Order: sequence, then C-alpha cells, then structure tokens
Amino acid sequence: MHGPASPGWLLVALCAVTGAYCLLRMRSQVEEQRRAAGGEALMGFGMAVMAVPAAVFTPPDWAWPVYAVVFGAAALHALWSARAGGHHLHHLVGAAAMVYMSLAMTAAPGGGGGHGDAGVPLLTGVLLAYFTGYVLVSGVRMVPVVAGGPGVGWGDRPELARACRLSMGIAMLAMLLTL
Repeated sequence: MHGPASPGWLLVALCAVTGAYCLLRMRSQVEEQRRAAGGEALMGFGMAVMAVPAAVFTPPDWAWPVYAVVFGAAALHALWSARAGGHHLHHLVGAAAMVYMSLAMTAAPGGGGGHGDAGVPLLTGVLLAYFTGYVLVSGVRMVPVVAGGPGVGWGDRPELARACRLSMGIAMLAMLLTL
C-alpha cells in the first residue's frame, strides 16, 4: 500500500481524519450511528497506518499477519451484524479487502516493501470494481442530502457520515490500485 510520499501522506491524513470523526460519531444519540461508527473508525485508522509511505516507516514482517487477524475479526463481526441488514455487508467487504491486502503484503517480496505484484489480479479487480461502484453510488447519494438542522450534534449528521464513507471508499480504491 506504500506509494509515493505526497499522495501517501494525503491518504494517511484523509483516513486518520475520517477515523477520528467516526470516533466522534460513537457518541451519537442515534443507535445505528454508534454501531456503525466503531467499525468505520477501525477501518479509517487501519487504512491510515497501512498507507504510511514506506520511506518513512516499513512495518516489521509480523505486522501484516497481525493486521490480517484484526481485520479478520472485524469481518466476522460484520458478518454477524449483517443478519440485521443495513451497512454491515459493506463493512464485511471492506474488512475482507483489508485482510486480502494484509495477506498480499505478507507474501510480497521483502515483507511488503515491494508492491505491484503482491495481490491476485482477479480478486484485486473484483474489489476495484466493487469499490468503484460504491464510490459512485455514495457520491450520487450525497447530492440530495440536506444538512442537519440546529441542535444536531456532529455525531448525528448523516451527510458527514456519508462523506466519511465516501472518503474511505476512495482511499480503498487508491490502496487497491497500488497493490
């Protein structure tokens, strides 16, 4: 996932800010917001760490399997939560994509320092197609959203939650493209 330094730092910033906002959403008065926000915060911070340019920090060899286990647990949680429907199937795909990228980095030459031939092209293509569709649909859904009225807390603003999901979808596309 480590691409050139400048875009890499922009990706780190985007994902970290998104993760921080998702932590804020965990204090929401709306139960569904709170439930989704934890997984989205994990995804945002995990993507931020994964996107740090390799010139600055190359994770030790043991980090990628740990990543795979953490996001594997997140995928199982999303699968369990998907019984109730909602946004959990997307969380499942996102967590599975993180597991896939972590395993690809484990198998990459040099333990993740080299990129470009680490993933399975067909699976990478399927994930790219999914996240491209997700980003396009999310972008269209943002157009008619009316901002929250007075007294609506930052954690209860659906337009900001959609913007966070859109930004994480774009970040996932960027990360998959470097795989």
